[in-house]
Amino acid sequence: MRARRSKASDYSLQLREKQKMRRMYGLLEAQFRRYFREALKRRGVTGSELLILLERRLDNVVYRMGFAPSRAAARQLVNHAHLNVNDHPIDVPSYLVKPGDKISVREASRKLTYFKALMADKDAPPMPAWLSADRSTLTGIVQALPKREDIDVQLKEQLVVEYYSR
Repeated sequence: MRARRSKASDYSLQLREKQKMRRMYGLLEAQFRRYFREALKRRGVTGSELLILLERRLDNVVYRMGFAPSRAAARQLVNHAHLNVNDHPIDVPSYLVKPGDKISVREASRKLTYFKALMADKDAPPMPAWLSADRSTLTGIVQALPKREDIDVQLKEQLVVEYYSR
């Protein structure tokens, strides 16, 4: 006879996984719930669609391109309007990038010590296949939308879907 987990422990696992995902991307509960509702509306597996939406956020893309050491730092770079998307200044971290979008550091910001050090540093972190970036010019391009296989986070998105489906 197999031991069955209680509903309380299932709920606890689901909650922990949701909180882990929410903290990883630096979102408040209301923002995260809004992304979940948007993922529900899309075709495909809801959990994968949720992760794809979160990966497409501008602050996350800046982090993935190696322009910031963390998502929080990337969020601050975006908030302080150091970046352009398709040559237009964007200061909204939740901006969703699309394939073909060009992300670059503003000319005025390139003079800052942080960006000079970034251009001089040759050790670039690994980059997902759906992005390309050149740290010497501080520009990057969104090649395609991410797929679940391209997202290397250790999350069980199905538990998050189960949490919101109760």
